[in-house]
Order: sequence, then structure tokens, then C-alpha cells
Amino acid sequence: MPVPTQELKLEIVNAATGQPLGTRATPGADGALVVRDYPETGPGPQQWQFAPAPGAQDDPAYVIRHAVSGKVLDNPAAADRGVRQWDAAANKKGQQWHLVPVEGEAGLYLIEGAVDGTVLDLAEPGPDDTRIVLGEYDDSAQSQRWRLVPAEPERTSDLVLHWTPLSHWNSRRSWRLAHNKTALRPAPEATPSFSNVLLVLEKFGSDQDAGGWKPVNSSPRPAGQLGVWAGLGERFLADTTGTGLADIVGLKPAKGAVTSSSRGDGTFNDEERVLHPPTSSASPKDLWTLADLTGESRPGVIVLAAEGIRVSAQDEGGTFTPAGGELALKAFGHGPQAGSWLADKHPRFLADTTGDGRLDIVGCHDDGLWVSLQDDEGKFAPLADEPVLRAFGHSEEAGGWLIDKHPRFLADTTGDGRLDIVGCHDDGLWVSLQDDEGAFAEPLYILDDFGVDQGWISTDEHPRFLVKTTSDGEPDMVGFGPQGVVVARGRGDGTFEPAQLVLNDYGQAQGWTGEKHPRLLADVTGDKNPDIIGFGNEGVWVSHNNGDGSFEKAQLVCRGFGYNEDVGGWRVDRHSRFLADITGDGRVDIVGFGGPGVHVARNLFRRFRTR
Repeated sequence: MPVPTQELKLEIVNAATGQPLGTRATPGADGALVVRDYPETGPGPQQWQFAPAPGAQDDPAYVIRHAVSGKVLDNPAAADRGVRQWDAAANKKGQQWHLVPVEGEAGLYLIEGAVDGTVLDLAEPGPDDTRIVLGEYDDSAQSQRWRLVPAEPERTSDLVLHWTPLSHWNSRRSWRLAHNKTALRPAPEATPSFSNVLLVLEKFGSDQDAGGWKPVNSSPRPAGQLGVWAGLGERFLADTTGTGLADIVGLKPAKGAVTSSSRGDGTFNDEERVLHPPTSSASPKDLWTLADLTGESRPGVIVLAAEGIRVSAQDEGGTFTPAGGELALKAFGHGPQAGSWLADKHPRFLADTTGDGRLDIVGCHDDGLWVSLQDDEGKFAPLADEPVLRAFGHSEEAGGWLIDKHPRFLADTTGDGRLDIVGCHDDGLWVSLQDDEGAFAEPLYILDDFGVDQGWISTDEHPRFLVKTTSDGEPDMVGFGPQGVVVARGRGDGTFEPAQLVLNDYGQAQGWTGEKHPRLLADVTGDKNPDIIGFGNEGVWVSHNNGDGSFEKAQLVCRGFGYNEDVGGWRVDRHSRFLADITGDGRVDIVGFGGPGVHVARNLFRRFRTR
């Protein structure tokens, strides 16, 4: 587990005994520390906090502080090598400790003294408790290995509102906001974040009466990355007109892309119109998206087809031409004539890699990284004879990157306007920087975290994102790890600071799983900083960004879209949920495709007053 920030409380548990570190059941004046069992009926295990000590960033030391008493872990240099809790003293080396990850054992640490390099160990068991002592490092001693276990997360409920229908004399209907009396008790002075759920359209649902929508192909595709693609039978949200409002788009095998336009008030038109007909060579393996390729605010339709990339541009009248799409590049397609790119092996992205305002096409095939740049006339360059980088590919020769285990990202990690490649492999984080000529350097191994070896077992179970967590900072790596939310701050030179556990929530240890609970990052409040949104058992939880890249404790902001039956019984494999602005106020709303149709929860953050 990454080193937690000082705000988090955790237990320090010995790997050999499974017992937590603390004081004796009857503490003595010497402050001696032991490991011992805690009775179920009494006080729970003692908790500690880690505060960075002044010193070099490359070899950080920590002061380990008791969460209640404020006393710290201290090495008194006693003859028996006993460790105690004692009053803190400024810059005392005997109160500073290094956390050294145990190689090959995710989540285990050696706690090493900053004075002489000895490590926390167990003395011979006594009549009551086993004392903590300092000993010379022994790579076979389980008693020298410690696990950091976060305390239970603290959560609150935000004000929860719902829409009450009003009937008018002209037979029209509208809705007003009212309190939900069944909501949990709100936090004092809480501001409403989302309304309760409203069914706004009885179409695009998984029930037969709502269209019987379901994906034709369930091939895995990485989440949280640039260039999101959808297959036949899927529904998603996209700005189809360039107005800034997200519309509904669905992919029907017989009709192609169909849409229901946003009305701008949180609802959608009842009419379902054909946005883009299928091509004569349409296949269940085709992947679709809408994107503004040229920077003219008119999204086009892009299809990863058998023969390659097909593009239909949108003219000033809103028509997509040509009707079947123009073959823009004989590459990146699933047919052998276009390279045999497969959704379950080869991620593909649309991204402006050079900073010229035009989207390019980037893909990771078996043999490595391939790039096609878009020129000033909107044409895509043919692929070269060799990949631009023999890395980040599916084959062993290119690294053995697997789409369900090893997420890859494109982001400007240095501030030069060009996108670099960042990937999470088994052993941790790798980066390849792009230079001024568009060449990618050999990947560098920069961080031993966010990888399979550190407990991040899959892209579904542990989503990871590469985003700016502050408005003026560099991209940071943010992940939902085994113990909670982990952040590694970007340094602006292509490297990252050591990962820290910033929130003991949204992780496996708190009951969140990939098969039940989608977790995302998006700006809920409109302050340009990403917040955490999790679809849990009870509904939607949000942790607001504090503005410095840290996050508040989770608040229950909507009693809907959750896994439990009393909040909708939403299932990951049937019910897609999205965050998008459907009202034009600059804040994301929640849109879900449930069984009976399209459900919406409006974003109310600092927008409404209720009586």
C-alpha cells in the first residue's frame, strides 16, 4: 500500500502475528509499545498517522504519530532496543522512520529507523504482550514486516432532493424540487449536489418496452482514457451539434447511430432520429465515437471499421457526409487489410499529440506504438513501415501489455504541449516522453506503484486516471487501489512523486468492487478541479476536491443509480452511467440507461435554494 497522508488514520499490523501495534492494555510510564489482541467488547486497535519529516524528497522519512494522544514512535536507544511512544521533539532523528516496501509482497513494509537503519521487530513473547524492539534486518523474518490497515472511512450524507411533478392548465408538466424525507440525516450546512433520479425518456433502456438495448459485443475496453469507443447495442452521450449540450447516442445494428437531442433542461426529445446510417460493410466488431477532428466545433462520426478508419464530417446544416463515411486511413481497423486491430488487445486513442489543435490517431498493437498525424487539410498520414516505439504493445517483444491489466494513457507530463505515453505494467509506472520532433524516447521505469505486483489486479477492479488534480498543476496519477484512493503527483518533468493514499475510501478494503461499483473523476462543482464520484450500494457518493489535490470524505449525494434494489438495482453489465452536462450550466449531471429508459439526476451544486 502507498504511504498514506498524515490526515489518514491507520493500524500498523505485524505480518507474523496479525496483531496491531499499540500500548500495553495497562500503559506504563515507560511508553513501551507492543503487539497484542484487542477484545471485541473493548476499545479497538490503536491508530496512527504518518507526517512527512523535513528532508530529501527522494528518501522521505516520516514521524509516526498516535492519532489520539499525539505522541510519536520513538527510539530511546535503550539497552534492550525497546521502542516507545513519547512526546514529539523537533527534528529528532530518533523519531523519524523510513517505510521500505518488501520486494515481491504487495502491501508489506519494513519500518526502518533513520538513525542506524535497524528495523521494527518483535522481542521474545512475554507473559502478556510482545514488545516492539529494533533489530538488524533479516530478509527471512516475517516479524519485521508490517501492514498498514486504514481505519473505517468517515462518511456523511448531503441534502438529498427529488423532483415533484406539477400539472398545468395547458396539459403540460414541469417539476419542482422538494426534500426527500427518506434520505439520511444531512451534514450540517451541507449544500445539495444532485437531485434524486427522474425517468426522463422511456427509450434506450434494457427492458423490452424501452428498446431491449444490450451490447452486441462485450469486448473489454479501458475506461478513464482518451478516445472512448462504443460498439453496436451500446449507448453513450456526446455533443452531436457543437452546442455544448450532451445528447443521447445509441448504436442500432439495423439503423446505425440514432440520437435523442438534449432539450437543455435535463430532458431529451421523445423523437429518435437517425444520426448516421450504417455502412454496407458494417460489422459487430466496429467501434464508434463522435469527436471534433478539426477544431471547428462540429463533431464528426469516426468508425473503427474492418477496412480502417471511416469518417463522416458534419456540414453547416448538421448533416453527416458522406452517409456511409469516407475511408480516411487504411489502418487501425479490425480486418486483416487494416492491421487486424482487436478491441480486447489493442487500445486506440484520438488525441492531439502535437499541440496543433487537430486530433491524431494513436494505437498500441502487438509490436508497439503506432501514430497517424492529421495535417492542416484534415488528412491522416499513412502509417510508417515500423512502429514509432517498440513498447507498450501486446506481444512479449513489446512488453506484454494486456488491456485488462495494464492501462495506458496519453498526457503532457512535461508542459511542452506534446503528449507523452504513461503506462501501468506489472512492476509499476512507465513513461515515454515525446520530443520536439515527434519521436518517443525509450520508456523509463519511474515508480514502483499502480502495477499488478503492488495489488492493482485489473483495470476494472482498480480504475486509474491521469489527470490534473489542481487547476495549475501537472497531470497526476490517480487510482482506486486496494486500500482506497491513491495519488502520485506529477513533477512536470515526466516523473511522479511517491504515491500516497489520500482517502481511505472507494477501495476494495471499503467494499468497492469493479463488478458492482463504477468510480470516476469529474468536476462536479465547476471549479475546474476533478472530484471523485462513486456509484456505491446506497447510491452516488462524491468526495469534493479541496483545491490542492486532496479530497473530502465521501458524501452520499443521490439516493439512486446504486447497486441495492431500493436505489434502482443498477448493474454494470446492463446499465451504463455517465457524467455529462445536459443543461449547459457547465456542471456535469448524472445520466443512466436503466431498464425502463433514461434516468437523470440534475447537478444542483450551489444552484438552488429550497424552502
